[in-house]
Amino acid sequence: METIKSIFYFILAGVFEIGGGYLVWLWLREGKNIGYGVCGAILLIIYGIIPTLQPPNANFGRVYATYGGIFIVLSILWGFKIDNIIPDKFDLIGGFIALVGVIIIMYAPRG
Repeated sequence: METIKSIFYFILAGVFEIGGGYLVWLWLREGKNIGYGVCGAILLIIYGIIPTLQPPNANFGRVYATYGGIFIVLSILWGFKIDNIIPDKFDLIGGFIALVGVIIIMYAPRG
């Protein structure tokens, strides 16, 4: 159950970070109004809080290293679902490698 909660928090953090960054992107690069930027900034602040919900035995470096792999995969999915960018085989291979790293870094049994 602890692992499922941990994965949930990683995905939630990714949605807030990528979503917040995307709103700021729309504001600054696509000419949307400042409300997009403000909402994006709020989401990015919340993103910064979410990783602290990881299990107490998870240290900062391990959590953020793991989150990096999750971020890679979520970014590929975001591009596919939101921007209609079809991932190529190298995106998929890289995402798979990142997930293998996530599993090893965060969830491998330690003695």
